[in-house]
Amino acid sequence: MNHRLSRRRFLANSAAAGLGLGTLGFPHVRAAEATGKLRVLSIGVVGTVGGLDRQQIANHPDAEIVGLCDVDSNTLAQAANDHPKAFTCRDYREAFDKHVDKFDAVIVATPDHTHGPIMLTAFALDKHVYGQKPLVHQLEELSMMEKAIAAKPQLVTQLGNQRMAHPGRRAAVEILRREMLGKAIKAYAWVGSPNDTGFFNFNRVHRKNSEIPKSLDYKLWLGPAAEMDYYDDLAPIKWRSWWDFGTNGLGDWGCHLLDVFMFAYDELQSPFSVKTDCEPDKTGVFHPHPCKSVTKYKVSGKMFANEEFPIYYNDSGIAPTAEELGIPEPVKGAEKSVVVCEGGTLVLSADGGLSIWRDGKSTPGLRMPGLPRKWPSLNHWHAWVDNCLGRDAELRTPFKDAVRITEPCLLAVKAGRFPGKELLWDKSKLAFTNDEEATRTVVRRQYREGFAPPKVG
Repeated sequence: MNHRLSRRRFLANSAAAGLGLGTLGFPHVRAAEATGKLRVLSIGVVGTVGGLDRQQIANHPDAEIVGLCDVDSNTLAQAANDHPKAFTCRDYREAFDKHVDKFDAVIVATPDHTHGPIMLTAFALDKHVYGQKPLVHQLEELSMMEKAIAAKPQLVTQLGNQRMAHPGRRAAVEILRREMLGKAIKAYAWVGSPNDTGFFNFNRVHRKNSEIPKSLDYKLWLGPAAEMDYYDDLAPIKWRSWWDFGTNGLGDWGCHLLDVFMFAYDELQSPFSVKTDCEPDKTGVFHPHPCKSVTKYKVSGKMFANEEFPIYYNDSGIAPTAEELGIPEPVKGAEKSVVVCEGGTLVLSADGGLSIWRDGKSTPGLRMPGLPRKWPSLNHWHAWVDNCLGRDAELRTPFKDAVRITEPCLLAVKAGRFPGKELLWDKSKLAFTNDEEATRTVVRRQYREGFAPPKVG
């Protein structure tokens, strides 16, 4: 029996046509039934992090990269040198159409705006997913993802949150969960990016160029976004500061900074409000910055000092004062996460550096009584492969957790279009209950024809 999905049928049954691929039920050969290895398709093969994801997963003895997909022929050729037997294509829809029964799992390391459509297609066709952060680009896509997770509980998912493997970050979760510092009062996080120097993949250059790089299929790169002219310093790399494609510094770093709060406190399910203070971007093209945001959660459990729990999340290196943190000196640097509790303040770096402040003194967090003296090593990528193969391994940040981490990031980002206004959020309605314009303009997108995510569940 041929279980391959034809291109015409694939597009006809897309969400844009009102039918969900999840209703089609295409079986495929699982790795354990075939080669004994997890067969993986890599989408976004180099870029800013795609090469690292691909190489780390390929290094697992029971994983094999069998397919490569990228809109840039140069990077595709580069990756093909590493995996000469893998099939190659430039359109992810072609990979799912023509090669659907050749792979069991997918790496999605593409620009933010394409995450939702690609990952949900993988769900619809029963593929395990390793997806880069932020999980999705639109608030509506968070609900789409939750429905897909509920409909496909057998699929193993992992967000690109490799920093959670650091012992200090795992220890921070345990300290907070065990209430070793008493009831939580508030949390802070801040990131150093973005900047306007063109460094890495942040850039706010609005310079038109009629010459699209010959290696780049620009229309495929745009994917679900509306068609527009090509601009220098946008594709394929420097897109994070553009409103239609990235989520700026707040979205880029959110999973590495807000994750600890979500892992520690199960009650933080969905914020009820968000406010972002910033200067509006007058072009309408870019994300504004610098930004200072606060999202608030309703809480009632014994782990919290008050009925509301605020998370202050800033970009551009805007750090809280020592007084705000309840410590005698400010925290230096960026990419930090802090929880202020009744019995002390926990200060955590993205790389796992952990300190505890009590009574005006700082002590190493890993030496807290009751914590393991040695944390077991954890390979973030290999844990995903092992779980896909039915093995028990500690899996940090499956998509059910990634949804909770991504939501406050996206809210802070989207609220940048309404600077200084507290927006009241109701996730169940996908609406800002006090602002119809915000609901209409920043909750969802109009997907370009042929690139809408399928409905799953």
